[in-house]
Amino acid sequence: MKKLLIPFCLLISLPLIAQEIQKSTHLYAEKDGQRLELDVYQTANPKGVARPVLIWVHGGGFSGGQRDNKMEVRLMEAVASQGYVGVSITYRLLRKGEDTGFSCDCPRSEKVKVFQESAYDTWDAIHYIHQEKEKFQIDPEKIIVGGSSAGAEAILNAVYLKDWLFESESKYDDIQIAGVWSQAGAIVDERYIGSHNAVPGVFFHGTKDNLVPYATAPHHYCAPERAGYIWLDGSATITAKLKEHQGSYLMYTYIGAKHEIAGVQFEELPAVFDFFAQIFDGQKQIQQEVIIDKTKN
Repeated sequence: MKKLLIPFCLLISLPLIAQEIQKSTHLYAEKDGQRLELDVYQTANPKGVARPVLIWVHGGGFSGGQRDNKMEVRLMEAVASQGYVGVSITYRLLRKGEDTGFSCDCPRSEKVKVFQESAYDTWDAIHYIHQEKEKFQIDPEKIIVGGSSAGAEAILNAVYLKDWLFESESKYDDIQIAGVWSQAGAIVDERYIGSHNAVPGVFFHGTKDNLVPYATAPHHYCAPERAGYIWLDGSATITAKLKEHQGSYLMYTYIGAKHEIAGVQFEELPAVFDFFAQIFDGQKQIQQEVIIDKTKN
């Protein structure tokens, strides 16, 4: 088990808990000959208090990235310092080594398959953590799943399209997700969001995102004649659907920003933690929108 010290500069805007963060690595599944592992970040918890958990899925266009990217490590340390258990996962990068990547030349059917399989991996990681809740001392009623870019697409499809993706799968039925956290993500079809699954969420997105649409548009803005032409519903569309069903959300809109908003906005972490604290306390219909004009910077 590797121990990490919390660098003060990473938590300049957050209350600092002067404890070492312990990192441990665990195997949660084996698929296609690949060992799928996750890293758990947590501070000592001698009293065994059940804590909230954030399960995070990295970005990289389903062809790159890793669970211990610099941003992911920084986020996990910040999360653990706030009394959460942080979990950063590896998942299958099904477009790695493929000539078309996840671009407009990647066939639509392949994109849908990638969305489905990444959602499966996400749920298997959630399932593993849920099964080991006593070992990791987590509160099963306070599970947050989040991700960046491709990772955000994975978690959003996993949570909001669960009924479509896992129609014949029952092993996830006893797991309740308390919230989602999306950095420039989207789902295949917002029509699957209803009052029964309007899971509260935090969303960050740029209005000029040229890869993952801010509202509803083709993925990568592919032309209709391209093989990878598929419409996706981004953060603005998802939050509008949550609002329609009296759900809760915190939406950060960055006017003029592109896909760089897939990176975690660390200066906004206090607001993110505050939102989830309100959700954990049982507050309903929290609908907050923050607009940041990047064209004036």
